[in-house]
Amino acid sequence: MAQGRGSGAVVLGLLLLCVLLHGHAAQAAVFTVGDRGGWTFNSNTWTNGKRFKAGDVLVFKYDSTAHNVVAVNAAGYKGCTAPRGAKVYKSGNDRVTLARGTNYFICSIPGHCQSGMKIAVTAA
Repeated sequence: MAQGRGSGAVVLGLLLLCVLLHGHAAQAAVFTVGDRGGWTFNSNTWTNGKRFKAGDVLVFKYDSTAHNVVAVNAAGYKGCTAPRGAKVYKSGNDRVTLARGTNYFICSIPGHCQSGMKIAVTAA
């Protein structure tokens, strides 16, 4: 009989663990870059005052005939250049899940990044 109670406690513990893990995943937030204005010039200050976590989703909304979104490294962000093999998004309604650390994004259309169409998002 005691053995039966021990098994029940293990099952209950596993069930509780599953609920906690599911609850953590459900807490990911979705942010629209640039809020109502979308992904556009001078977006580089959009992150001010916001807190991001790994797993949060950024939604980039923009005119796909005029802009794009490129995930770059720190050097690409600083120099407004897209390194070879960088992920380029072109749909005009792109969803990107944040990784832990700093995530960098630019528009690679000539002159756009230099005009502030870039963001650095640090996710805890």
